[in-house]
Amino acid sequence: MAGSTSHEDPFEGEPPESIGSAHPVPPPSVQNNHSTSLENRTSGPTDRDTGGTHWNANSYFSPHGNDKPPDSPTKFAHGARSPADLLRRLSLVDNGRPMTPEPDPRVAHPGLNLSGGIISATFCIPHSVGFKSGKKWDLKSRRGTSALFDSFSHLSDSETPWDHTLVGWTGEIKPVEDLPRPPKSPPPHAPIAGMSLNKIVSTPLNKASAPVPIDGSTRAPTPQPHGEGIRITKEDRRCLEDQLRHDEGGKIVPVWLLDEVDEANGDAVLKDQTKWRRYAEHEIYTLFHYKQHEPTDGRAERRWWADYYRMNQIFADRILEVYKPGDIIWIHDYHLLLLPSMLRQRLPNIYIGFFLHIPFPSSEFLRCLSRRKEILTGVLGANMIGFQSFSYSRHFSSCCTRILGFDSSSAGVDAYGAHVAVDVFPIGINAAAVSRTAFGNHTIEAKIARIRNQYPGQKIIVGRDRLDTVRGVSQKLMAFEMFLERYPQWREKVVLIQVTSPTSVESEKEDAAHKIASKISEMVQKINGLYGGLEYTPVFHFPQYISRDEYFALLRVADVGLITSVRDGMNTTSLEYVVCQKDNHGPLILSEFSGTAGSLSNAIHINPWDLGGVAEAINLALTMPLSVKKSQHGKLFKHVTTNTVQMWSNNYIKRLLTNLSSFDQSIATPVLDKAKLLTRYRQAKKRLFMFDYDGTLTPIVKDPQAAIPSDRVIRTIKTLASDPRNAVWIISGRDQAFLDEWMGHIAELGLSAEHGSFIRQPKTEDWENLTEKTDMSWQKEVMEIFQHYTERTQGSFIERKRIALTWHFRRADPEYGAFQARECKKHLENTVAKKWDVEVMNGKANLEVRPTFVNKGEIAKRLVNEYGHEEGEPPEFVLCLGDDFTDEDMFRALRGTTLPPDHVFSVTVGASSKQTIANWHLLEPSDVIASVAMLNGAAKAGDIGAVAVVDALRA
Repeated sequence: MAGSTSHEDPFEGEPPESIGSAHPVPPPSVQNNHSTSLENRTSGPTDRDTGGTHWNANSYFSPHGNDKPPDSPTKFAHGARSPADLLRRLSLVDNGRPMTPEPDPRVAHPGLNLSGGIISATFCIPHSVGFKSGKKWDLKSRRGTSALFDSFSHLSDSETPWDHTLVGWTGEIKPVEDLPRPPKSPPPHAPIAGMSLNKIVSTPLNKASAPVPIDGSTRAPTPQPHGEGIRITKEDRRCLEDQLRHDEGGKIVPVWLLDEVDEANGDAVLKDQTKWRRYAEHEIYTLFHYKQHEPTDGRAERRWWADYYRMNQIFADRILEVYKPGDIIWIHDYHLLLLPSMLRQRLPNIYIGFFLHIPFPSSEFLRCLSRRKEILTGVLGANMIGFQSFSYSRHFSSCCTRILGFDSSSAGVDAYGAHVAVDVFPIGINAAAVSRTAFGNHTIEAKIARIRNQYPGQKIIVGRDRLDTVRGVSQKLMAFEMFLERYPQWREKVVLIQVTSPTSVESEKEDAAHKIASKISEMVQKINGLYGGLEYTPVFHFPQYISRDEYFALLRVADVGLITSVRDGMNTTSLEYVVCQKDNHGPLILSEFSGTAGSLSNAIHINPWDLGGVAEAINLALTMPLSVKKSQHGKLFKHVTTNTVQMWSNNYIKRLLTNLSSFDQSIATPVLDKAKLLTRYRQAKKRLFMFDYDGTLTPIVKDPQAAIPSDRVIRTIKTLASDPRNAVWIISGRDQAFLDEWMGHIAELGLSAEHGSFIRQPKTEDWENLTEKTDMSWQKEVMEIFQHYTERTQGSFIERKRIALTWHFRRADPEYGAFQARECKKHLENTVAKKWDVEVMNGKANLEVRPTFVNKGEIAKRLVNEYGHEEGEPPEFVLCLGDDFTDEDMFRALRGTTLPPDHVFSVTVGASSKQTIANWHLLEPSDVIASVAMLNGAAKAGDIGAVAVVDALRA
């Protein structure tokens, strides 16, 4: 995923066959001598040449040895009584010890009816794509997220029980030009001297992407003019799909994000390809890394949001093209935060996992994001959400509670009637492949020798970062300057080699990147001017990509690894450094703000903002006794080679399946699909709307008489009702007087009072009593019981309607009021309800007694049956919204009609934990009004994306 800070591919210019192998090698988790076992494991005669993980037909977890294992996670989870209990049981499984091989997932979880398929969704495919019409597509390995791509290769391994498919965007497609062949890189024996750019760094693969010129004789590729774009035929697109379907790393299905499509011949035009990144990388990425932009008028953000929404919708469409019932969908990172909910809207019982590879901010920062609600509800469409560290998962749960009002705990979040598990899965690397690449390579050995000859008798500190503000390169240089100032004995005895590769994040490529580059350059010059001379240069800075061999040579030759990121996901450079130091045992200095810090507890943790502390840590690392270095590195090495990316993939899927088996996910109600709602609304000519009042059009308040509609509510409902194609009704528990006072002036509006006891047709002022002949003698006995509890519950009161009696306890103490309500209901059910044909209903902080034949469902059926001027004219669009138990009668009645299901939108409003028979969910009355306003053509900023999707379909 371009733009992710989580897993970086630090080199460029050589295909990483051994790093991103399609058949990764498992870690030697059961061997004692970690310094030698990794190489023995990867080169021994019993291993496959491709290094495939050792699986068997009945196991989807790698076998680990012959020690007596604990029970399996499935057995640990069996009988869990709550989400917290499930989390506690799973935490008892010792991941570091051997585990009994689990059976095939379809056997271990028979109730899930798994198909054996996994569809991974990531923003970009593992290839950079070049295009020349009529020729084979040019595919090169994409920079960044190498650990994630290793995970995909692992899941595609033929020895796993999974049929894996990767769905991702092609990325920006670049035209391939016939360019002069670039000059060859210096031969392996070329000396390394001076400050020349080629001193350590070889020519990068893409010269146009380097921040400084590499070779003036080579012409950079010239992109096609922005206005014309790139035209790709339907046949060319089919050709790329065929290439990717048979990719050696596993089956890939590309997502086409197109600006225009010629319907006559199927030709597609690509113009502004970077627009699909803008919202994610300008807004989400920056804020999730605790950075904020200057305030703007919001116009650009609205366009970016529409593109972001459309892009997620296109991903959902593409996934559903290849989805089979029983498949698992695993979605990755911040570009696709809306995708889980969009898939859930289309297939309510789909199995979805989501993993965020970058940090997640605290609620104070997330509140600054204008689309915060849409982002949170989007990702909550998943069954399980994974994070790199516990602090990120805690922030997410807190945001769901503080921003959405959802109940949450350490085990997860209660959302839309179901439980969404939240857990922590620190990602690893393919340690065996890294070791195999870094050791035993003659080119790397030669580079190591030359680097050591270049700095004889000097300690080497190595840093490798992207040119992002969150990487802390400036903090690193300032701390190194302070180190040389405070510890003069190390002058001329230590050098810092800092490699800074260009950023891949859109927001960082703009003005900020140039400022950072200039600042770093000035700091390097300052340090070298203060403490350097003709024979000694303290800092060597290389602002470009380096090859894989040079990267591993640096990691192996280093005496200290220094990572000072100020906000980071999972920095895999630290993990690769640990593997490469298996002989040298160099200490690792690691920022406590890196997502890796929680996993690498034996590293030297520093606060990059405490420059003095970093300087002290550098001195500590350089003076550390060999025995201490060996001890600390041994622990780090064991962790990195045990907790690999293969183990990460297995553990995530294992935990997802356990959660799916432990909780009934079928009761979840997805958030309202506004794009589908708008599409059906525009297609229909005969439309019926039914709204509850309290809790649906207006928020619940302590004083019922204070729940008056706002000007916006009245304007929105009036606009909706003024369309002659719309029949709009408010069906409320309120009495006639209240509805007449506040909504009666809208002549086109139909009203129903007291849960269907009274009805007022549009364009009339007369109420029809549907319960005229009903015996109301039961009211006297109910009034006595209500009075009894009112006297004993401070703050409660009785509301007398013409048909029903309601006891309110909104103003009472919440806990005591709820207790008294339960007692009162028992009293009524054991007395009045047994003698009269009445029912006792729980409402929002109230109890209501009414005749059993009076309910909103009867009114809903009547309105559907009587729609139009003649019999047999059913509505083509029905939107019914309500928030409490009485509104379930309307939803139930609509299910019993003969209307096509895709014509009916039953929507419950309110608490996330509510279980309902409605088909859709909205959080609060403001969402109801926003949805109706969207239908009226006045969409707010958060709904621009849904409108853009519908408009694109019409175009």
